This record gives sequence, structure tokens and C-alpha cells, in this order.
Amino acid sequence: MRKLIVGLSFISFFIIGLAACSGKNENSSKEPESGEKSSQEPVTQDELPDQFLEGNLEKIYNQTSKDFQDNVTLKQFKDLGVDFNKGVKNYEHVSEMPFQGLTEYQWVSDSGDKGIRSYFAKDLTIEGLQLMPISAYPESDKQYTENTYQMPITEDWFTFWGGTNELVNYHYVVESQRYAYDLVIVEGDVSFEGDPTDNESYYAFGKEVVAPLDGVVVSTENDISDNKPSVDTNEEKPLGNHVIIEHENNEYSVIAHLKKGSLEVSEGDEISAGDLLGLAGNSGNSSEPHIHFHVADGPDWKEASSIRIKLEGEADPVRGDIISGF
Repeated sequence: MRKLIVGLSFISFFIIGLAACSGKNENSSKEPESGEKSSQEPVTQDELPDQFLEGNLEKIYNQTSKDFQDNVTLKQFKDLGVDFNKGVKNYEHVSEMPFQGLTEYQWVSDSGDKGIRSYFAKDLTIEGLQLMPISAYPESDKQYTENTYQMPITEDWFTFWGGTNELVNYHYVVESQRYAYDLVIVEGDVSFEGDPTDNESYYAFGKEVVAPLDGVVVSTENDISDNKPSVDTNEEKPLGNHVIIEHENNEYSVIAHLKKGSLEVSEGDEISAGDLLGLAGNSGNSSEPHIHFHVADGPDWKEASSIRIKLEGEADPVRGDIISGF
């Protein structure tokens, strides 16, 4: 449950973080070659992790955008790259997705403790690059829900966050939300058409949200106002309008960010899989209309632990995947 769609400032944050992590003086001058573009064949998306690991850091750097080079010197980039590669044998591709006219690619090291995230333009300019340590919880990753669920949707939705590391799922570091999914609807590579500050512009807004499994409703909220997209969020009521459902085997579905006044169920209702719960909205700690869904081992979502969800058909979506429900 967090802001979802972020612009190029997000990529700039990666650049600033990269510079800060280097431990170098950010005011130090750039090397003369820092603004030069290489005449060599550009590094493709598929080649980047191997080129990075082989130490061809100047070649990669020369393919980055001017904005990147204005924030990170070649020396900083080399120093950080050499240090980051220590102990790594290979990087494995884990996801890719369209992002604001760019394409995001992500790789994880063989040991699972380091990740690379990059943003490529169509002309192969690298607009953003992040190197980050990754948390690992292998024991809980192996523990799935006893029940088998379906996504609480009736159409194809886009997995914005989902997976078992924070490269693909920012929830992962928080035990209570570790295996949560955030879902949006996209057409092409965008989630809205029209005014980005109007909820009605978003394809997900007002879409049906349904019960992922039979159960009993144990908690609801229906009166929280929807936020103005990209303008405000409600951190005091992070779930926003929501439904929590108790299922067999002491498992609880948490479905959040529903549209104000749209709930069709109340506490104590017995419901069946696929029953209408309400409509997708933008309430709570949300910056655009979407659905948050996770399964917990207790009714108090803040104190309970998130459980990796066993989905119908052995589906295991990660960031960038299209997923269906009923």
C-alpha cells in the first residue's frame, strides 16, 4: 500500500542514491570522457548484466543519459560497480515492464542478495540505473497458504508489485505485507487516459472487486474518501476502504483501497468465491486507483504475518505480469 505511479523523479532518485552510496564527494569534477558517447555498438538490455559483471563499466556509463551523468561521475560509477560485483557469479533476469515511455529491466545476483534495476529508452539510452542490496526470507518464501485462492478480479489486471524480493515487490521487506500484490489496469503502457489528477481517468477505477475464496467478512470500511491521484494519500488510514475475510485454516484475505461507498458486504456476512465485494478505488495510502491484496495469518493485518498465496492454476505473478481472476 503505497504510491504506485511515479515519474522521472523516481529515476532521478536512483541516480542520487547511486552517487550517495559511492562515498565520494558529489561536487568532485567529472572525468573528461563523462560526457562522451561511445561509437561502439550499444549495450542491449540482454547484454547489460553480463557487460556490467565483466567490468565494462565505462561502456555502460557512456550509454547513460546526460541527466544521469550530471549526477554521477564515471569514477563514482566505476567504484560502485566494482564493489557491487564482488562475490557475484551471474545476474538472472527477473522481470521487465513498460514504464512511462521507457522499459524497466531487473536482474538478481546468483546469491539473491543484490539487484540491478535499469530503465532503457527505445534508442537504448539508459535513463536510470539502480544497484541495491536485497533482503531474503527463504523459509517463508517456501510456505504457501493452505487454501488455494483466485485473484479478486474479473478482468485481466497488471501486476505492479508482486514477487519475492523488493526489486519486484516493495512490500517484501515488511513481514505483515511481504507477499502482497498491487494490481492496476493498463492499456498500452499507461494506466489512465485524460486528466491524471481525476480518478475517473484511470482504467481501474470503479472496476469490480470480488471475494478470492469462500469465507466470512470480519472487517470492513466504506466511508473513506478517495484521494486525488498523484496529489495526496491517506497514511493515517493506510488500507482505506477495505474488506478482510476469514477463510478456513486461519487465513485472512486483506483487500484494500476500495471506492468510497461501494462496498456490497458487511461484517458477519458469509460469502462465496467470486461474490462482489465492492469497486476498486483510490482510498487509503494510495496515489492512484488500484487493488491491494494479501493473505495473513490473523485478522489484525498490522500484527499478522503475510503468507505467500497459493493461486489457482499455480499462477505466480511478478511485477510486469498480466494476471486474471474469475
